[in-house]
Amino acid sequence: MNISYKWLKEYVDFDLSPQQVCDALTSTGLEVDALEEVQSIRGGLKGLYVGKVLTCEVHPNSDHLHVTTVDLGKGEPSQIVCGAPNVAAGQKVIVADLGCVLYDGDQEFVIKKSKLRGVESNGMICAEDEIGVGTSHDGIIVLPDDAVVGTPAAEYYNLESDWLIEVDITANRADALSHWGVARDLYAWLKQNGYETSLHRPSDDAFAVDNHDLPIEVEIQNTEACKRYACVSVSGCQVKESPDWLKNKLTTIGLRPINNIVDITNYVMMAYGQPLHTFDADMVKGRKIVVKTMPEGTPFVTLDGEEHKLSERDLAICNAEEPMCIAGVFGGKGSGTYETTTNVVLESAYFHPTWIRKSARRHGLSTDASFRFERGIDPNGVIYALKQAALLCKELAGGKVSMEICDVYPEKMENAVVDLQYSYVHNLVGKDIPVETIKNICETLEMKVLQETAEGLKLEIPAYRVDVTRPCDVVEDILRIYGYNNVEIPTQLKSSLVIKGEEDRKHKLQNLVSEQLVGAGFNEILNNSLTKTAYYGESDTVVKIMNPLSSDLGVMRQTLLYGGLESVEHNVKRKQANLRFFEFGNCYFFDPEKLNEENPIQAYKEENFMGIWVTGKRVEGSWAHPNEDSTYYELAAYVQNILSRIGMKQGLMVQKKSENPDFSAGIVIENRGGKKLIEMGILSKKLLKQFDLQQPVYFAELNWTQLMKATKKNEVTFTEISKHPAVSRDLALLVDNAVEFAQIEQIARQTEKKLLKKVELFDVYEGKNLPEGKKSYAVNFILQDTEKTMNDKQIDAIMQKLIANLKKQLNAELR
Repeated sequence: MNISYKWLKEYVDFDLSPQQVCDALTSTGLEVDALEEVQSIRGGLKGLYVGKVLTCEVHPNSDHLHVTTVDLGKGEPSQIVCGAPNVAAGQKVIVADLGCVLYDGDQEFVIKKSKLRGVESNGMICAEDEIGVGTSHDGIIVLPDDAVVGTPAAEYYNLESDWLIEVDITANRADALSHWGVARDLYAWLKQNGYETSLHRPSDDAFAVDNHDLPIEVEIQNTEACKRYACVSVSGCQVKESPDWLKNKLTTIGLRPINNIVDITNYVMMAYGQPLHTFDADMVKGRKIVVKTMPEGTPFVTLDGEEHKLSERDLAICNAEEPMCIAGVFGGKGSGTYETTTNVVLESAYFHPTWIRKSARRHGLSTDASFRFERGIDPNGVIYALKQAALLCKELAGGKVSMEICDVYPEKMENAVVDLQYSYVHNLVGKDIPVETIKNICETLEMKVLQETAEGLKLEIPAYRVDVTRPCDVVEDILRIYGYNNVEIPTQLKSSLVIKGEEDRKHKLQNLVSEQLVGAGFNEILNNSLTKTAYYGESDTVVKIMNPLSSDLGVMRQTLLYGGLESVEHNVKRKQANLRFFEFGNCYFFDPEKLNEENPIQAYKEENFMGIWVTGKRVEGSWAHPNEDSTYYELAAYVQNILSRIGMKQGLMVQKKSENPDFSAGIVIENRGGKKLIEMGILSKKLLKQFDLQQPVYFAELNWTQLMKATKKNEVTFTEISKHPAVSRDLALLVDNAVEFAQIEQIARQTEKKLLKKVELFDVYEGKNLPEGKKSYAVNFILQDTEKTMNDKQIDAIMQKLIANLKKQLNAELR
């Protein structure tokens, strides 16, 4: 929201500098993003002065140029070559001195010392259009004789600069989307901080009906979408250029002046926050306005010439025969004001925010009006804004008010009432604010005190404060004006907000694992939960966005994989090829079989996941170690370290081969109930090609929600290192090619649950001297009894039993 410093001073009295105003607004929650000095004439006429032509001679080498000497009040006259036909000695003129910057549209050029046809020129005598004070280029500007030589042009033309304050308005502060709205907050801040001030806006008492020649009837058929609709007709208007004061106000805040009628509606909206629309009264067929919805698919052409198909949920402003406007969003072709327009109908209304927001998104239209309507405007400001616009139409267009205001307001919108207890304020703020201060702040924010007791206040909240409906909202408003900086930090912090239980444990472990990975050289990434529809094809389990901004943000992600690959691609293309990323984030799932009308939410599921990406070199450029590529085993080691850190016991997991097409090779780790905990492996070349990646990428995805459940009852315990030695035994097993090491490990752990401590694969051989369809696994088994030293008989019994089970279940043979 762009705010003019001078415009703001029309509504609230203050002597603060522009920067002090910015600081005050920011402290009230209206954060100022930028402060910029602006002029109604680009460049502010800097470097331009009043000069006097002392001599004027014909240029020796040209029949249309003149060589002049000009006094700029600096002592030594300047020699300037001028091509204007009306230049003459004795004239007072406007001169661009050396270094002055002049503008021609988007182009700018600097006045420099130069030679024209061999004669030196030290400046430029200017025409109106060359400096922006007019449009004439017939000759140079000739000033009256009383113009004082050396006077800056900005001073001569009474050019005043203004300050543009750019305020970032949060979605809940629709009341601040106008100069009047910002002035209210500034007024409250000034009063709280002891400044002498007053708040005022122009009176509408001068409004009067001149005749009844152009009555317009109004009917609201959809009272849900339109709560209030008012209009008034003004006849005999002359559509023309707006006066300078109005054009300057609009251009200062970045709006382009169009004509006096359109500029009036824009001015009122920016001044008071009430969007208006103007219809050509002669195009309102039947002299009747009907506010209603149209049948699905009704064609409608907007003012920009684009055709739209109206939905049955689009509120339309219609005449007796056809729609004229998408309510609160965009006017229709033929319904606006034109140079031939003489009679107008001014519309001022309150539309339901949800209806306007959905229509604007549905048609891809965003206007200053819809921006305000969809956030909620002041229903009590409808008539005031309408009267101000009508008065300006009389003043600037010569019109006459030709009907009584037609105000259709089927059901009055009641103001919210809030009971505020002083004790509640003190507890929430953490400081005892004087009760008189609380009351004064509420009153300066236009909250009406309905009842006052020793314990608190009953407040009526003005309708324009759509975000204030609860006691905590009032406390927030009080703090904005009182000043957050005035709430001292207590020496002993007391808080009733305590995070306990499983959620607390989940975040603690998440932070612990994050620190572990960062220590191992990882970087944390954070990607959008909204992702590309193309990643999931036509899947019926994906959660789709009803109103997507684009196909790139069309669905909710079901895996962290694709977002991470986008980050990998971004970095690799910028010569950062050695990457280790991790991310915590939620994924979203839809089960169509669980969908029912009574409880549709049960068809949707949200779970927390952790993703790990490893690619590039594990070691590069080290004098002590040759370059080494990252591998799957490096990724597996990181995952194993995470499982150990969160207390996940090996015996609670089952490992099997992944069938996910995104992996060229991978494994799935499940709990004993069949819930997938982890999936990891080498990403397929087909997938990498989609992201334009040539190097291998290793990826692991951990279901953090399920891991927290699986480790909920686990406690990380510490035991003394055993005093008894471990025993190592190796087996060379001949197995079918289809057998995986995970199967061998699973059988081994089922065979001996107490004494078997570790199972590791240290060699795989296929080829010469082996039967066809067979391969050899060399597996190491570590056995240990923590209470005594194991003997050969005990060890052999375990190994024989293990060999027997492997032979029985996998048809394994010893080599």
